[in-house]
Amino acid sequence: MSKDLNPDLNWLDALNFNDDGLIAAIAQDIDSGVVLMQAWMNRESLQLTLETGKAVYWSRSRQKLWRKGEESGHEQLVRALRTDCDGDAVLLLVEQQGGIACHTGRQSCFFYSLIGEQWHAVEPVLRDPKEMYQ
Repeated sequence: MSKDLNPDLNWLDALNFNDDGLIAAIAQDIDSGVVLMQAWMNRESLQLTLETGKAVYWSRSRQKLWRKGEESGHEQLVRALRTDCDGDAVLLLVEQQGGIACHTGRQSCFFYSLIGEQWHAVEPVLRDPKEMYQ
C-alpha cells in the first residue's frame, strides 16, 4: 500500500516515485477531457515541465529526457498539474498543439478498443507519421 500525499512537503518531495525514480504521467486535453497519453516523468522532467510550461517526459527506451513535440511539433502546453491522493501519479491538463498526441498520427494514444476478444483501432490517423518523423 502506498503512502498518502503529504502536502506540507516541497511539491516534488511530496510525490511517491517508483524504485526507478519515475512516476506515471497522464496527459489529458484540458478542453475536451480526452485522455491523450500515458508516459513517465522523473524529478528533472517534472521540474522542467513546471519551469517551461511544456510537457517534458522521461523516455525509458532512450534513457533520456523527451520534450513532447520536439520532433513532431505537437507540443503539450501544460495548463495545470495534479496528482492523485497518494502522489504516485500525475495528471497534466494540456493544450495539445496540432491536435495530435500519438506518434501514430492519432489524437490520442488510447485508440484501441476491445471488441469481443480482439483489439481494434477505432480512431482515425490524422497525419501520416512519416510526415512528422523524418
